[in-house]
Amino acid sequence: MKKIVLLMMLSFLMLTSFLPSAFAEEQKAELAEGVKSAILIERDTGTILYENNSKEQLPPASMTKVMTMLLIMEAIDEGKLTWDEKIRTSEYAASMGGSQIFLEPGEEMTTKEMLKGIAIGSGNDASVAMAERLAGSEDEFVEMMNSKAKELGLKDTFFKNPTGLPEEGHYSTAHDMSVMAKELLKYEDITSFTGTYESYLREGTDKKFWLVNTNKLVRFYPGVDGLKTGFTNEAKYCLTATAEVDGMRVIAVVFGAPTSKDRNAQVTKMLDYAFSQYKTHSVFERDHTLGKVKVSKGEHKFVDAVTSEPISLLTKKGESIDNVKQKIELSEDIKAPVNKGDEVGKIIFEKDGKQIVESKLVAKEDSADASWWTLFKRSMGMFTKSGE
Repeated sequence: MKKIVLLMMLSFLMLTSFLPSAFAEEQKAELAEGVKSAILIERDTGTILYENNSKEQLPPASMTKVMTMLLIMEAIDEGKLTWDEKIRTSEYAASMGGSQIFLEPGEEMTTKEMLKGIAIGSGNDASVAMAERLAGSEDEFVEMMNSKAKELGLKDTFFKNPTGLPEEGHYSTAHDMSVMAKELLKYEDITSFTGTYESYLREGTDKKFWLVNTNKLVRFYPGVDGLKTGFTNEAKYCLTATAEVDGMRVIAVVFGAPTSKDRNAQVTKMLDYAFSQYKTHSVFERDHTLGKVKVSKGEHKFVDAVTSEPISLLTKKGESIDNVKQKIELSEDIKAPVNKGDEVGKIIFEKDGKQIVESKLVAKEDSADASWWTLFKRSMGMFTKSGE
């Protein structure tokens, strides 16, 4: 059951319609020529600015690692993994072919170093080493990947491995990849890895290893800071790219370009289109507190409800509108335990009775089951109204 706890009028410079379909009607077919599939979205609202065959199931190659990186960043955010933890490389992880950072069996690198190897060098060996650390085995990690895909509502994605190496039944779509990228970009630290053009591993040793980003747009297109390229003979040249210019972040995905030059050219056209035609207006940053939710029989009586991602409103350049309604709905009768990141409500923006943005609100902190002694003291009126 939901309760509307806030309804207010906002004035923003806005387009007369924010519905993704309204934008899609204006799209130009020539934005992504000669590729199997493509999509362009604005990150904060998820509005589709352009798409072409975006729901065809295709092999994603190393773009698979967008999901692998997402699960790594989630684990760090939830405190299940630290940046400085040493990750040991198994014989199996070290045996991975394709792109690699040439990990040796038994070699240890920190989470930060492994993520550099994945994000910059597309290391299959580093991807498997991290998968084994997070789930105990590659197979269990793949189950986590598919569970997360289901959680995100991705109906045309199924993973067989964390690397993107060719395997029957391993597929995704441009649409689904853009959703994964949108989710990954909630974790702002990720672009410090994916946006790095070159770096080194094993510095200070005789095995110093030079990493060069497989995404050349990081160097040659202003604002590009991710996310992941892909190539196999079957998939051809693929790229999930993101760029931020003047506060607007967009995501462009292409599958199946014939050459890396074509891939980069089509993504460049999509980015140029987005930044020349649209503008975003920031409303809230991620983790902004928008209310409190009562927790029944919790260690803490209340938890803060915070934004799960940056919240923005999208406009076409040169067009404006006001009278946008914002409402916040918080869940009632939540029972302990509550974990950090659990959904506890949502924020909605409406214009002319039509919903234009919706985003979930999540618990800022944990609230475990209260002990019997805590509940007893509460029943006796010994706790303050603050509910701590």
